[in-house]
Amino acid sequence: MKARILVVDDDPSIRETFEQHLTESGHEVRSEADPREALRTLAAFEPDVLFTDVRMEGLDGIELTRRALQGRPGLDIVVMTAFEDMRTAVDAMSAGARDYLVKPLDLYRLDAVVQKCLAARASRASLAGPDDGRGPGPDAEKGAWLVGRHPSMIEVFKTIGVLSQNRTTVLIRGETGTGKERAARAIHESSPARDEPFVAVNCTALSPSLLESELFGHVRGAFTGAVQGHKGFFELAGRGTIFLDEIGDTSADFQSKLLRVLEEGEFYPVGSEHPRRTEARVVAATHRPLEELVQQGAFREDLYFRLRVVEVPIPPLRDRRGDIATLANHFLDRIRREQKVDVAGLSKEGLRRLEEQDWPGNVRELHNVLTRAAVLARGGVIEPEHLELGGPVAGAPGPSANATLAEMEAAHVRAALERHRGNKRKTADALGISRPRLDRLIERYGLEVQD
Repeated sequence: MKARILVVDDDPSIRETFEQHLTESGHEVRSEADPREALRTLAAFEPDVLFTDVRMEGLDGIELTRRALQGRPGLDIVVMTAFEDMRTAVDAMSAGARDYLVKPLDLYRLDAVVQKCLAARASRASLAGPDDGRGPGPDAEKGAWLVGRHPSMIEVFKTIGVLSQNRTTVLIRGETGTGKERAARAIHESSPARDEPFVAVNCTALSPSLLESELFGHVRGAFTGAVQGHKGFFELAGRGTIFLDEIGDTSADFQSKLLRVLEEGEFYPVGSEHPRRTEARVVAATHRPLEELVQQGAFREDLYFRLRVVEVPIPPLRDRRGDIATLANHFLDRIRREQKVDVAGLSKEGLRRLEEQDWPGNVRELHNVLTRAAVLARGGVIEPEHLELGGPVAGAPGPSANATLAEMEAAHVRAALERHRGNKRKTADALGISRPRLDRLIERYGLEVQD
């Protein structure tokens, strides 16, 4: 399929490359260096696809996207940038962009994106009624943004940008320490409900009865000690977001009550016979294989489908080692501010050692290792001797290929306990989990350890 394509970029080499390649592919192409001039070209040229850079003088690509869609709601816009970060990706998708590309661009990828836009356009045209378009969204506020440039993380950023424009239920999947709560916060903080409360609840840190009381509230006299009524998080959150971490570890009774909230938008405070309404959005997260739990009867299938309207998988750090240098610089900037240390940075050998690790505690473990190293380096360069490493190394023997997820989790916990000589506090910190959760894992897998 052929298209009319407008390219907006203040870099002449980018414009020349796009014009030459896309013209040779049979498309009609125009380009503009000035984004304000591009708005005038839009009306005259009526392109099918608009490619725009982000950082330009006078008008950035995000604002150009918003203004272009105000005049032409059905236009497919692809945002390009050499400055890959979560904030830009979320802003682009929230503003209504069709896709988001990171420079330098692969020309085969460029062709694929053009064809995807044209195929989507043809599909929309085949439907009854007018093109529904995608209006501009709100600006994303500063918040707990994820960091990374790996393609899998760029996809996460794009998905979060799309989710920021609706209130659907979301299930975030990922190992412990990958940043599931940060992803949930980003969804909330880039949405129109950003000024409403964001309430994070670790479902494993509370007993089943306390979890129910905290979320749904209770009435006076509901149980011993309930001398007055208590509003739960669902009532206090308004139209905000309730983040339920480790949802796979909840009881069957709680699951049935949560299902009612998702289906009916109402709940019963503990001890009450009268339901209350909630408009809070639910974002849940788990590191456990919910599909296996459903088969075992440990997790409700109907709740599983209700939670998994949209799934956001967060990749483990070992699958995106190229992000370690970026993450390390990001964390060291934060550590300098929070710990009041003036560490110079990582040596090449120190970075190489970090990139060799398999990081069972993922990003959270990396942050903990760097915090300790920054303190020990005393303002100098972080060398390998400052890094408390000793976990699995890339390429080192690990669990067998036939190991179950439970066996792999048990092996990770056992290795962490051995690395920290049975110290539960240090082990829990390294794995990025709470002390009560570590105790439950030790009991579940029959691990023998002394405090």
